[in-house]
Amino acid sequence: MSLSSIKLIAFDLDGTLLDSVPDLAVAADQACQAMGFSAVSEEEVRDYVGNGADVLIGRSLSRSLTVDPQLEPELLKKARVMFDDFYEQGGHKLSHLYPSVKETLAELHKAGFTMALVTNKPSKFVPDVLAQHGIDKYFVDVLGGDSFPEKKPNPVALNWLLEKHNVKADEMLMVGDSSNDIKAAKNAGCHSFGLTYGYNHGEPISASKPDYVADSVAQLLDVVLVSA
Repeated sequence: MSLSSIKLIAFDLDGTLLDSVPDLAVAADQACQAMGFSAVSEEEVRDYVGNGADVLIGRSLSRSLTVDPQLEPELLKKARVMFDDFYEQGGHKLSHLYPSVKETLAELHKAGFTMALVTNKPSKFVPDVLAQHGIDKYFVDVLGGDSFPEKKPNPVALNWLLEKHNVKADEMLMVGDSSNDIKAAKNAGCHSFGLTYGYNHGEPISASKPDYVADSVAQLLDVVLVSA
């Protein structure tokens, strides 16, 4: 299958381009223990990520996908500050790009596609992470989880991109690993490309019914690059 109308491709970051859970898990565990809560494992954090740092730390303290409603707002706020500090201090040294990410971005850039990053990750961490892995040059827009009042699955970031680049919804493709990415695409009326290997709270990405399901980001080239 191919999609020849695409002009703008929006990518999620964590779980799509970058496996960042090892660093996120260390920071979440450090914050939980510093607050006097139980340790949290990398395996648990893999299920907790995807909805932004506030939700991640709330889930980590709760040891559950559902944040404990009895956790005080001030406690959550303090834990979030600690998490950010620990995450920054770690230097993102344990994170790594998934296979074929650099090559795929290079091919898409060479082919003339406009590419943007739309992540629920806090904005302040994103530029350094992209630069550290040598992929910052590919994105004309980098939108973090706090760039707008609402995060994915709200389509506000995608709608902003559509307006800025003057493209129609059917000319944009959202590439992601979670139901939030696919829902955001559907809410914006654009196409969606779901990856099977990321973080989706233990659910298969196919359950969200993206337009395309793939095991590798390299398969994106087969969808958007149309042979002459």
